[in-house]
Amino acid sequence: MFLENGFYPQNKFWKYLVGSIIIFSASLIGQIPFGIAVVAKTIMAGKPYPTTNEEVMTVFEPNMTLFLLLLSFVFGLFGIFLVVKYFHKQTFLSVTTSRSKVDWGRVLFAFFVWTLFTAGATLLAYFDSPENFTVNFKPIPFFILAIIGIVMIPIQTSTEEYVFRGYLMQGFAVLAKNRWFPLVMTSLIFGMMHIANPEVEKMGYIVLIYYIGTGFFLGIITLMDEGMELALGFHAANNLVTALLVTSDWSAFQTHSIFKDNSTPSVGFEILTPVLVIFPILLFIFSKKYQWTDWKEKLTGKIDVTVKSNQIDEINEQPNV
Repeated sequence: MFLENGFYPQNKFWKYLVGSIIIFSASLIGQIPFGIAVVAKTIMAGKPYPTTNEEVMTVFEPNMTLFLLLLSFVFGLFGIFLVVKYFHKQTFLSVTTSRSKVDWGRVLFAFFVWTLFTAGATLLAYFDSPENFTVNFKPIPFFILAIIGIVMIPIQTSTEEYVFRGYLMQGFAVLAKNRWFPLVMTSLIFGMMHIANPEVEKMGYIVLIYYIGTGFFLGIITLMDEGMELALGFHAANNLVTALLVTSDWSAFQTHSIFKDNSTPSVGFEILTPVLVIFPILLFIFSKKYQWTDWKEKLTGKIDVTVKSNQIDEINEQPNV
């Protein structure tokens, strides 16, 4: 069982707090190259150092900015690996899934399902209101964007999933000895981590409903499926396809995407549609394909903290990934 993978005798909740600080510190180190590059560029150009986030984002062209921004997640993911392997003495597989190996079929299924939906919804919005979009496609910048996105964005989304649906979910399970508390806490923290996004500034804090709802959705599919594979695939598709298809002046990532959304950001029912309509449909699709049962127990039940020595040995012998 996925959450039970964290119940090693040596694992205490305080270790997850220390581990989180280490992971966060690794991510901060990963931001240093961006800072150095900005300083060097402004000195060479004879310009003052940018003082706002908007100014920082325009120092380099979008592809370079995207690459430097995503670089911190490479350091973050490496930090997670080190913390799990050497601080908690667990395999990386144990914070990924309850299965004997990663089920890449699940990752790809979630990726392609959400890719089809996102692409379809974007095209529908374009044909319904073409006046809100301009074609932003430039072959060479888009090709470079595609390379950066395909390589780096899955690292970014995987880092977030390993932190929230893997590491912290198991950590809160160790603390609470149940399933609902890790689900609630990781979803709330995941949503609040997006509070600095430009979308929140433009549309208000009500947008956090979407981010928190997404956190709950990803947590639910992780608990029901006893592993992160579906969450990994969904999250990668969401960020990668969006980056390739559409950008705007107020989105978190400015990219050389195919379309640019020129509409004025507003808050309406579309904020609630994914949470109340689309995510439940996806839950239905996943549940039928993977034959999920016993929802109440898997989402809210208590955890049997009795871990026999032979079970611990079996977990320790699982191959790393």
